[in-house]
Amino acid sequence: MRIDIPEGQDPIPYVWGDMVPEIGAAASNFSLAVYAHTTLGLREFEAARLRVAQINGCAFCLDWRTERDGHKVEEGFADAVTQWRTTDAFDDRTRLAAEYAERYALDHLGLDEEFWARMTAHYSQAEIVELSMSIGSWLAFGRLNHVLGLDTVCALPKP
Repeated sequence: MRIDIPEGQDPIPYVWGDMVPEIGAAASNFSLAVYAHTTLGLREFEAARLRVAQINGCAFCLDWRTERDGHKVEEGFADAVTQWRTTDAFDDRTRLAAEYAERYALDHLGLDEEFWARMTAHYSQAEIVELSMSIGSWLAFGRLNHVLGLDTVCALPKP
């Protein structure tokens, strides 16, 4: 870890709460809202989230699987996300979610009209905004935790 944690303190609440209480609480609420209030399907949500985790290298995020109503994505889903261009395990929306996450994280200036035509053919305007905010959350907070070395001790509370 790159941040000194006092003896007996849990690293995540200490860094996100005690060190920067106003910012940390707001960031935590935003992060939790992405999971608690999403309208996106589980597979497209997880395809985008896992692609960001793969790019960020966040150990916790790579290991985490979002659960909804007792369901998680199938075993091997993360491998399919890595192969989003060629996998036959994805429908168009799921493939686009993985592509958007990758391009958002690595080449946001390259999101051209052809890409947006495909996105708007499969996602509503509200879904695009929601997916954009979700990807932004995962990109920012996954990188924050990885850069500070918190990703090996991270545990998200249940929403």
